[in-house]
Amino acid sequence: MLALDGDSTMIQQTVARLLPLTPAERFWIITNSDLRDGIARQLPKINKKQIIAEPAARNTAPAIGLAAFILERLDPIAVLGLFPSDHVIAKEKEFRRVVQQAVKLAAAGENMVVMGIEPHRPETGYGYIEAGIRSQGEFLHVRRFTEKPNAEKAEEFAAAGNYYWNSGMFIWGARTLANAVREHMPDTAPHLQKIADAYGTRAFEKTFARFYPKCENISVDYAILEPRSAKGERASNLFCIPANYGWNDLGSWAALYEHRARDGENVLYAAAGFALNATGNYVHSPKKFVAAVGVDDLVVVETDDALLITTREHSQDVGKIVKYLDEKKLNKLT
Repeated sequence: MLALDGDSTMIQQTVARLLPLTPAERFWIITNSDLRDGIARQLPKINKKQIIAEPAARNTAPAIGLAAFILERLDPIAVLGLFPSDHVIAKEKEFRRVVQQAVKLAAAGENMVVMGIEPHRPETGYGYIEAGIRSQGEFLHVRRFTEKPNAEKAEEFAAAGNYYWNSGMFIWGARTLANAVREHMPDTAPHLQKIADAYGTRAFEKTFARFYPKCENISVDYAILEPRSAKGERASNLFCIPANYGWNDLGSWAALYEHRARDGENVLYAAAGFALNATGNYVHSPKKFVAAVGVDDLVVVETDDALLITTREHSQDVGKIVKYLDEKKLNKLT
């Protein structure tokens, strides 16, 4: 919900780049209760009933699985795209062309399509897709998915030529995904079915609050894609479409720094500021003057109620702070 790359917020950019492909009434957003009202204000064209707030955090598999179960009821032949809201896309026309190709393949059978990004460095923060033989024009069969590798493996993958970064963007039929959840998440599927059956009724919120916390807390990569790929590249119906549309994932402050900086320079997003004998720092303090003196590779982020200080190397660990606050039930940072 922050404007990290231009005047529009990340979720506004995500919706705007997809609107030429489908009308606003076909957008669904899975979020949490803290963000729901803010998202509704930022995206007034989206039906508020289709901005769904999870009663408990359960990672991407239950979230996208719930969307699939609901859409399967409403439109059994619907094709569903999963688009995280922390991505930057430089070449939007090419992006939409690739999405349209993926939709055609997903609609043609029980096919699952993942958008792969050609790696230009040995990145340990992304999952990887090992591609097999070429099929269906631009598409490659998927051999396997590998979640965030260590540095040695990442170098091996980047040099191999048939590995792609897993962008986290997927296209599949709603029924295809719902059936995959039934197959690979048999304990979670009945809970999602009950919630989907209650959608549109007065019992929805109560049913959602009762059954969603019982769902497995797991990503769609681990829950669906990895066991699916184990069936073999010809039997899994998993396809990768390599894409080159200027993709970047701003899922961490280090990634945002890399997107904005050049050759080790500092990025100071502040009312005013300067750096002295300092390199590689990212500072986000839009209302204050900032001076960075004699420090390197820091991330400093100020919000209304908190101050984050870390290094670019450890910026991926911010999620551990959120987990700690959750465990301690610290809803107010005062």
